[in-house]
Amino acid sequence: MSRAQLTSTDQQNSGGPVSPFVAGKNKFINGDFNINQRNATSVTTNDTCAFDRWKLSLGTGGGSATYSAQTFTPGTAPVTGYESANYSQIVTASQSAAGDFAGIFQRIEDVRTLANQTATISFWAKAASGTPSVAITLEQNFSTGGSATVPTPLGNVQLSTSWKRYSITATVPSISGKTIGNANANLTVFLFTSIGSTLTSAGYGTLGLQNATISFWGMQLEAGSVATPFTTASGTLQGELALCQRYYQRWAFSGNSDHLGNGQGSGSGQARRCNWATAVTMRTAPSLSYSGTINMYDGTPNTRAITSLGYSAGTTTTRISVDLNTSGNLNLGDYVFVLMTSGSYFEASSEL
Repeated sequence: MSRAQLTSTDQQNSGGPVSPFVAGKNKFINGDFNINQRNATSVTTNDTCAFDRWKLSLGTGGGSATYSAQTFTPGTAPVTGYESANYSQIVTASQSAAGDFAGIFQRIEDVRTLANQTATISFWAKAASGTPSVAITLEQNFSTGGSATVPTPLGNVQLSTSWKRYSITATVPSISGKTIGNANANLTVFLFTSIGSTLTSAGYGTLGLQNATISFWGMQLEAGSVATPFTTASGTLQGELALCQRYYQRWAFSGNSDHLGNGQGSGSGQARRCNWATAVTMRTAPSLSYSGTINMYDGTPNTRAITSLGYSAGTTTTRISVDLNTSGNLNLGDYVFVLMTSGSYFEASSEL
């Protein structure tokens, strides 16, 4: 973006949920941090989600950052009339090296998003103490086979210890003459809470190093020059969950030996073509992983725990299809049930 304009308003001014909902106005998904499919409490590793779609950005120096899920005390959410449940918090510590940086970010599918348009980013934020700043930076990533990534620092806002809404309006750079690579090309928006000189030299902003505790809520990216009243991308809880599930889905134990899917015994230590449908169509055929004890059960009966995942080329955007390896034999041709046990989950990710 260019010609940025920074503004802030207190919690009672513009930004309350008073205007008609417009589907897709907010390009950020899960802007109110209501969806947390991973049940994450905190993360400390770069490029990992706590709340869905929102990831931690963490540099390569010695500094640390903890991005965590927080819960509003009823009646304390920053917008009158919008009784939100959650907000995010990032705590930076030991930020001192040139390669240090920290913040949260969201990758928005398709680098064409808002290209060569006037757009406004708005959010509520506060500091636990002092008056630290947040740097807002845009990145157009053309992905593998495409043009070089284009970072555009938009400016900094200085926080107080009270919730306030901040906004920045500018023009998103044109992509004229650029080459778009594969399906992972995206528009990324960073909210940095610390930036070392290495990242500054790379064109990502001039915030400097900070050690602070900063909270965020009500994240919105929209076309136009005004920060309109906050709404989520879909306007409904179920709609927002479905938008998140395009990028990530988790099947977690919720009862007595939950039935995950079905497959066929191989006569050795494998259940082949274990299949089940995804909740919504995913962005791309997802990568698969699991945690905890997931058992396979045939009619003999044999019960064996999964030891690893096998062939999964049959997995598509609408169906999980994977071979599951075990430490014991499953009868050839037997119909196999895949059952989750307490504390287990299976996950599929198409994250950018």
